This record gives sequence, C-alpha cells and structure tokens, in this order.
Amino acid sequence: MKLGIIRERKNPPDRRVVLSPEECQNVLSKYPKANILVESSPIRVFSDSEYTEKGIQVVTDMETCDVLLGVKEVPIDALIPHKKYFFFSHTIKKQPYNRQLLQAILEKNIELYDHEVITNPKGSRLVAFGRYAGIVGAYNGFRTYGLKYNLYQLPKAESLLDQQALISELKKIQLPNIKILLTGKGRVGSGAKEMLDAMGLRHVSPSEYLSISFKEPVYCQTDVSHYVKRKDGNKGSKADFFQTPEAYESDFFRFAKVTDFYIAGHFYGDGAPYLYTREDAKQPDFKIKVVADISCDIDGPIASTIRPSTIAEPIYGYDPESETETDFKNEKAIAVMAVDNLPCELPRDASVGFGEAFSKYVIPSFFNNDKDGVLERARMTQNGKLTPRYAYLQDYVDGKE
Repeated sequence: MKLGIIRERKNPPDRRVVLSPEECQNVLSKYPKANILVESSPIRVFSDSEYTEKGIQVVTDMETCDVLLGVKEVPIDALIPHKKYFFFSHTIKKQPYNRQLLQAILEKNIELYDHEVITNPKGSRLVAFGRYAGIVGAYNGFRTYGLKYNLYQLPKAESLLDQQALISELKKIQLPNIKILLTGKGRVGSGAKEMLDAMGLRHVSPSEYLSISFKEPVYCQTDVSHYVKRKDGNKGSKADFFQTPEAYESDFFRFAKVTDFYIAGHFYGDGAPYLYTREDAKQPDFKIKVVADISCDIDGPIASTIRPSTIAEPIYGYDPESETETDFKNEKAIAVMAVDNLPCELPRDASVGFGEAFSKYVIPSFFNNDKDGVLERARMTQNGKLTPRYAYLQDYVDGKE
C-alpha cells in the first residue's frame, strides 16, 4: 500500500497536512506493508527536510501511489485519473462552486473519500479540525474584543507557533467584568472552552449567568437545551430537538440581554430556529457587542454574520439598525469575527491532531479489509459513478439542481 501526501494547491494556500513527519513514522512502524511518499511543497507547515530527516521520501511525482491524501479540494487539472483520493471535497451539501470538481472526479474514474464523512457506525465524525477551530476562534474573539474597545493588542494567531503560545498571550490581558457566552459542547465548543479555562476564567452555570452580577469576568457554556424551547410549551429534550427542530423556537434572547462577548461554537442543522434574528439585534436590551462566530453560517442562526471574514481581514462591523456592514469600532456596531478556515492559523498543531486521528481510525482500514466499514461509509465515488450512499448527489452532478 503506497500512500502519497499531496501538495496543497488551493488558493489561498493551506499549510496543513494529513500526516506530520512523526505520524508518518508511526504508521510505517505499525504497518510494515505501508510505504509513504511526500510530494515536495514550498508552503507546507512541515518542510521537506523535516520529512527526509525522519526517513520519509520526498518526491515531485505522485503517479506511483495508490492512495493520495490531501486536506483541501484538489484543482481539477491536478487530479490524477484512476487514483483513490482523500480530501475535503465540499460537495456533500451540493455546494455549487464544486460541482465541476465532482464531475471531473467521476470522469477521471477517481475513488473519492471525503474526510467529512469518515464516521463510525453511529454517524459521528472520526477525523476533524473542529477542536482547532474552537481554539483559534476563542483566541481571535478575545483579540477582537481588545481591538473594539482599545483595551489591549494581541498578535494575530497565525504569527504564533502553537496553542501554548496563544494561551500565554491571553494570560497577559486584563479583561473588565464582562460576561462571555459559549454555545456548543462538541469539538468546537470544547476547543474554545480549553482556552477559557487556560486563562483562568470563572465558569458559571446558566442560572447564575442569567441572574447574578459578578465582580470579575465570567463565562457560561450552554447547549441547545438552554437556548431553544418547544413552541407548544412542553418539556423538550436534546434528542427530540435533533429529530424535530421545527417544533422549537429560540430562547436565546435572555442570554443576549446579559452577554458582552459571544462565542458561537454550536452545530446548526436544517430547520433549527435562529439563535437571534436581525429584529432581535435591534432591541434596546440586546447587549452583545462582540461575536466570534466559529460556526460561520452566513445569513443563518446568528443575524450579525452577514459574510465570512478572512485571516488577513478577520473582523468587520454589523450595524443592527441598517442591517449593513460598518466599521467594527463604531459604538453601535457588533464586532464580528467570522473566519471560515480558522484551523489554518494553527497549522502545526491542527495537522498533528488530525493525523493522530487519521492514523488511529482510517489507516487500519487499509490493512484489515475495512472490517469496521470506515472506508465504505466515506467512499463517495467508484468506477465513475456515485456510490449508493451518495446517489442523492446525482441531480447536482447533472446540473439539475
């Protein structure tokens, strides 16, 4: 089994990689039948020499490899026919901008495995960058808060080496007695919480958060059971919400009345109620003035997120009255940080974490006849056709929707 780690060719450049030099070594020591080649890259966070120092061969041609491992979409002209590819294709939700990519994959008889659908039998994702999105998103949120109120200056996350460097910067800042709300308890929410805890911030319960004034900065982590309620007044549950989201309405405004800085790390599903609407943001008692929207659903559950932002220009302002973009330092503006590729700002840590999961959950499937069905569930195309699990994409491929 010859694995090839491909060079990332998408713009803007992504410096992450599926397997770090050390992870390559781990795979080779565990699976003697494995062979790993690394395509030379001038931008990868681990240099070519870091791979060769670990005894991993760096090459300029991937033609001899069976399986090609990447992070972002591969440009159509760089796709090698008749290969197995792993990358985030951004096609499973019928994203219009990648229709031609999926068409080309089928035409070139490529077997595509999308990282996003590498799951266990219950459907939970096994490899993801979510934790690092949470880590960087929380850091960027505090940076935004300091810039909006001219309180302190934090360096950009991309200029720092790793999570520990981010934490040491955050420990230097002095926060006023603000209330910070974090939604979500999955990978993203947990990553953000790591940062809040590392700063030594006091964690309070939803009832304390809503009813008590504190003499120090505090944070509260909530999930859907706190910010939605059933429309019919009956007691809801998390399981019920995920099955029938349309039976629920937002109960978020009570948090918006007391929150200064909001970190959005929740998962938002089709049919779920918005957390706050444009009308909510106009209300005089709506208090939120800084939002780190890690989830980054545009024109979605968080009304002030009207577009994604970029690593180069991470912050914009939202004027609730006019519902338009403005200078984030304006007194009435909500400062929005909505970078949609946050893990790229911490490429070394993100690559190490992703690679550990990939070699734990995916690599064994190459050598055990996929006994747990990991590859089968993630295989989107085979023999020039969509696999049955992904047949729902046929009209999208054909340009009918």
